[in-house]
Amino acid sequence: MKKIEAIIKPFKLDEVKEALHEVGLSGITVIEAKGFGRQKGHTELYRGAEYVVDFLPKVKIEIIIQDNLVERAVEAIQQAAKTGRIGDGKIFISNVEEVIRIRTGETGEEAI
Repeated sequence: MKKIEAIIKPFKLDEVKEALHEVGLSGITVIEAKGFGRQKGHTELYRGAEYVVDFLPKVKIEIIIQDNLVERAVEAIQQAAKTGRIGDGKIFISNVEEVIRIRTGETGEEAI
């Protein structure tokens, strides 16, 4: 099993969710986040004063998925989240040793 974490632009969330649904994903976790990378933030004007916005709004998606679906899920996220502009985000993939469903006690892929 793998854990896919994707940091994307907030307005791309619905498109990514639909793309993952088409791949056959049964569930995702979405977390509102703020951050910056190469994008660095930007300067805004408020009541005549300039100020720097260091942390930009992002959305973090977390998915636990069977190994055989990882490639399709990553491709779906990439295609749906891409705008071609700086700040499109990143995808992280890591191994998951065990999953346990609290309600039933199921483990492994059955718990996903």
